[in-house]
Order: sequence, then structure tokens, then C-alpha cells
Amino acid sequence: MKTRILSTAAVLALSAGMAQADYSLTILHTNDFHARFEPISKYDSGCSEEDNAAGECFGGSARLVSALDAAKARTNNFILVDGGDQFQGTLFYTYYKGQVAAEMMNKMGYDAMTVGNHEFDDGPEVLRGFVDAVDFPILMSNADISGEDLLTGAIEKSTVIERGGEKLGLIGLTPQDTDELASPGPNIVFTDPVGAVQAEVDKLTEAGVNKIIVLSHSGYAVDQRVAAETTGVDVIVGGHTNTYLSNTSDRAEGPYPTMVGSTAIVSAYAYGKFLGELNVTFNDAGEITEAVGEPLIMDAAVTEDADTKARIGELAGPLEEIRQKVVAESAEAIEGDRSVCRAMECPMGNLVADAMLDRVRDQGIQIAFQNGGGLRASIDAGPVTMGEVLTVLPFQNTLSTFFVSGQTIVDALENGLSQVEDGAGRFPQVAGMTFTWNPAAEPGSRVVDVMVGGAPIDPNATYGVVSNNYVRNGGDGYEMFVNASDVYDFGPDLADVTAEYLAANAPYQPYTDGRITAVE
Repeated sequence: MKTRILSTAAVLALSAGMAQADYSLTILHTNDFHARFEPISKYDSGCSEEDNAAGECFGGSARLVSALDAAKARTNNFILVDGGDQFQGTLFYTYYKGQVAAEMMNKMGYDAMTVGNHEFDDGPEVLRGFVDAVDFPILMSNADISGEDLLTGAIEKSTVIERGGEKLGLIGLTPQDTDELASPGPNIVFTDPVGAVQAEVDKLTEAGVNKIIVLSHSGYAVDQRVAAETTGVDVIVGGHTNTYLSNTSDRAEGPYPTMVGSTAIVSAYAYGKFLGELNVTFNDAGEITEAVGEPLIMDAAVTEDADTKARIGELAGPLEEIRQKVVAESAEAIEGDRSVCRAMECPMGNLVADAMLDRVRDQGIQIAFQNGGGLRASIDAGPVTMGEVLTVLPFQNTLSTFFVSGQTIVDALENGLSQVEDGAGRFPQVAGMTFTWNPAAEPGSRVVDVMVGGAPIDPNATYGVVSNNYVRNGGDGYEMFVNASDVYDFGPDLADVTAEYLAANAPYQPYTDGRITAVE
């Protein structure tokens, strides 16, 4: 009897000790993968098998599988999550939509994902097909989907998973302006992230969950605001702005993790070039006592998983004929990096805007507008394949022509310049016009002057404009174009127009000419 009492006491003592024990978790994470199932070049575009064999490529699903296996072996307690935008970016998405993303994510064993704006590029129907195909929850807290039958019940605001004997609350977040950035349709209402996250935190806390992770496809600045203006969020896994956080690189936008109060924010750039690995320790109250880690670069030192490589090769088969066709030659690399094209005149912006204007100039069109966010990669020097052009312009946008007043053009420029600090995709790349702007001025009053055809723009005159159908229909905040006159949205595909312009001007010489200038 005495022995039994001692045993019970020992068990109680052990239980008390366990109740005070720290809880360690490794959070493995990706974001903004954009259908880069094959390895990519230093330009985030396609990388040939020869270059891959030479050790010059990064990423790809086969490398990511190997890196995940190694990362999982380093810890006995982990989750794998994604910060959104698996969709769109290469021919794999154009051809297969979300099927390959679902297959690869299931293979890698993801625990959850948030909805990125590009998950809505082909409307709720394609997103629903993806949700049905994956083995894990898709989350989105800041959207009312009750009016959209295709998604009702398929996407949750938050979920709870158990790992290592503890409950973890996961909350999803998508851009509040997704209705401007993609094609979610008229039945979904997007709301402010702070209130949406706090409501889910409160619900999870009431259910006894004290370790809460937000999967946020809202951008680094919004993530910091959410961390500052909510209580109870422990970790934010970011996405949307392709933010590279690191403690070792001078190219990083901030430390990994970035701490805002007691909240740890992480992000791992984009395109599968890095695997995020955050090791976080919680005390018994669910408070972070340590958060350390670093994004792991997926370079040639990471061996590609043979089975995954073979499967991607099999899936690539139907794409080869389209992709390998050489359409032109470029004398130099054509810069299309988002850090440039969303902030200033860039060579890729000039190419695409020139190509658009060249195609429709004989229709009374004087000005071309291309949103910087629609330019998704650079092109290296030498032969240019259709696959490279489609990687730059993957959205199957068509040319739109329309007529608006000079004042509307100025308003459009103000919209395009209004979120430069956030790296927003609305930054305007143009042709047929020049403009000067003041980065230090308040949004809405940044345009200094505008010239069209060598003369100052006339606010009361009518101008012919060409853009892509996404911008013309109000995407990226360009609502001022929605009510334009003499609209035609069904021109040729923008990628085809650009490829043909490159071919007609081969070898193409990339350039900038001062059409966009910023005052000091």
C-alpha cells in the first residue's frame, strides 16, 4: 500500500514538472511559390537542365522535398505551412491550374495554407477544386464567403491541430484588396485583417488554445500592423510581398524573425528559393521564450529528390513544345525584378508597354499602361523562348483599348504611385508618355507633370489608351478606367504581343529612356 502511495506521488510530481516544461516547435514554411515546380535561375525565371546540372539553379519541388526531409529529421516536433500564392506564374499553372500544386503539397505533407490573392485568379471554381484536392485545411479569416456557394464550408477562418501533445491554433489571412488584385467574383466580402484576426484569436483562446500562428498573405507591413494591434498572436508566417527576412544577408528587409512586441514575424522570399525554418520555444502559458532560425537557400547543395524530379518531368511533357519554341533574341538581360518594376522605370516595363502600343497605335491609341505587378520575372541574354515570355506574363491577359480624359490619366498615375512604399503591383510602366513624380509627397498628390506626344497633358482632352484587361477592369485600384468609352477588352494575349514585338526587333536591346523620373 505504501509503495502505491509513493508511486502516485511520483506521478503527480512528474505531471507538475511536465506542466512547467517548455514546448519547442519547428515551423517550416514557404510562401509565394507561384508554380515554380522546376528549378529557377537567379532571375526567378526558368533554368535549363544544363544549368541545373552545373549547379546554377535554385529551388524546384524536387529540391524542396529533400530539404524538408532533412529539416524534419532535425526536430521531433514540426509543422509545415504555406503563406499563399501557390497559383500562377508558369505554364504548369496555365495548363494544370491547381492540380500540380495540390499533388506536390500533399506529397510534402503540409499542415495548412492561407488563401493568396492569386488563388482567386480563375475565380472561386478553380480554388474550390484545389481545396477539394488537398489533404489539409485552407484558411482565410478576413473574408465573408457565405454568399459564395462554391466556397461555403470549404474554407475555414481558423483551425486547431495537435502536435507534440499541444494544441496549435492556425488562422488564415488574405489581402483586403483581393477584389482588386484577382477575380474572386461579386459574392465575397473582404475585411480588415486586424479585427478578423483578433476575433479568431479570442475564439481560440476561449477554447483553451494558447499557441497561435497566423498564416498571412497580406505583406510585411500589414503583418507588422497585425502584430502591433492584436493580442495573443505568437507567430505570423508572411507572404504576398515576397519579403526576404534574414540575419545573415545584407539584402534582407529585416531580421528573421522580426519581433513586434512578443510576436515573431517570418517570411521566406518567394518561388521556392528558400525554405523557412523557425525554431520557437513556448513556456507553459503559451508565451514565446525563444524564436530563432533562418531561411535555408535551396541551391545546388540541396540534392533533388529523384522521384519528385521524375514526376515533375512527366508533368512537364505536354508543356515542352510550347515552352521550347525560340521566339526572339535579346542582346542583354531584360530586367524585370519586382523591386525595380514596382518602384521606377524598368526595362521589362518599357518592353511590354512599347509592345502594346506598337500593336494598336494605328487605332488612335497614344498611351500604354502596364501595371508593374503584372511583370513576374526577368529574361536573360541570348535566345528568348516562349516559356520565358510566359513566365514574365503568365496571366493570359488580353490587350484592352479604350478612351479617357487627360484628367483620368493623371488620376490613374496617382493610383499607380500611391503604394510604392509597400511594393504594390499597381506602379505604372508606360509608353507614349512621360511623367515626373515626387516620392516624398502624400499619396494622391505625387504627380508633378505629364507629357503626351511632347506636349503637356490636357485634362479636358480625350486620349486613347491600351492596357491589359485586368487593369482596364479596375484591377490594382484602376477603377477610373472601368467607365471608359469605346472599350474593347478582347485583344490578343499580352504574352503573344510581347513575343511578336521581341521577334520583330531581334536582337532586342533593353533600355530605359527617362520616361519616368522622380524629383529629388
